Amino acid sequence: MKIKAEYIWIDGVKPTSGLRSKTKILNFIPSKISELPTWGFDGSSTSQAEGGDSDCKLNPVWMCKDPIRGEDNILVLCEVLNPNGTPHSTNTRRPLENIENQFNHLSPLFGIEQEYVLMDQHRPAGWPNEGYPARPQGPYYCAVGSENVSARNMVEDHMDLCLDAGIEISGINAEVMLGQWEYQVGPLPGLEVADQLWVARWLLERVGEDYGLWPNLHPKPIKGDWNGSGAHINFSTKPMREKNGISVIEKACEKLGENVDYHISLYGAFNEERLTGKHETCSIKEFRYGVSDRGASIRIPMDVSIEKRGYLEDRRPASNVDPYLACYALIKTTCEK
Repeated sequence: MKIKAEYIWIDGVKPTSGLRSKTKILNFIPSKISELPTWGFDGSSTSQAEGGDSDCKLNPVWMCKDPIRGEDNILVLCEVLNPNGTPHSTNTRRPLENIENQFNHLSPLFGIEQEYVLMDQHRPAGWPNEGYPARPQGPYYCAVGSENVSARNMVEDHMDLCLDAGIEISGINAEVMLGQWEYQVGPLPGLEVADQLWVARWLLERVGEDYGLWPNLHPKPIKGDWNGSGAHINFSTKPMREKNGISVIEKACEKLGENVDYHISLYGAFNEERLTGKHETCSIKEFRYGVSDRGASIRIPMDVSIEKRGYLEDRRPASNVDPYLACYALIKTTCEK
């Protein structure tokens, strides 16, 4: 019995890391992640090592069935280690694992809203070869109809692949700009939501190969009067979800306001192009939180305000954010004394 295991990892390319993968043939069907072997790769080709000392190690951390190849084949997300087994400098997963273990008693939960723009060569899907769509943004949000929507088949295929893989995708929708879409993953603990988001990103890249489209995660792929792309993070701890948790939420917002530069530094590259104070963003130079305010840095949903418990939405992370770093920062800032 032989199966294909697609080993997926995050490279070291800056300023925004990408995804790499290669196939390993196994002669058994693993029942748990610890049964999977580590594997080496050429780090000099992924900006993770020099050519004279290029070996890096892939350590399996999360797996699911492969919804593309089917049968007993699997997808395997890996963290990158040095040859001696220590975490590689580009391994942002390990710090999240450590801090999540430290604050496990607070049961942090995350939901991430991943926006992206599907590109046909160097223009968004559905756009004319020259210039802009006939209508400005607005009618495309959650739209229906061929005049308002593009590449729905690819988006639907991606959603089905995520569901078949067991990823906790909780929805999709067309976004404000033609060719812009969103899917949501969670709510889940930090490691789970980040692992699953990375695999969902890989699946989106992979299905794009079949359609001749590629998902652009730049936070401002089209300059001018067009919405950028974010990865809004919905975050809560157990005390926030309990009776009168609104006071804990407000204290967390205050702490986030005291650590603005730290969070912005971890929330994705080129984010200053998106966080302008326009197009449903708060300026990168400001910080504010408010109820039902999509122009705030942190939004407290209306239902949360009414029920006096629930979660907050951090609207600042860019679409290209590393979810390991973002989840780490939210736990560190709001949970530490």
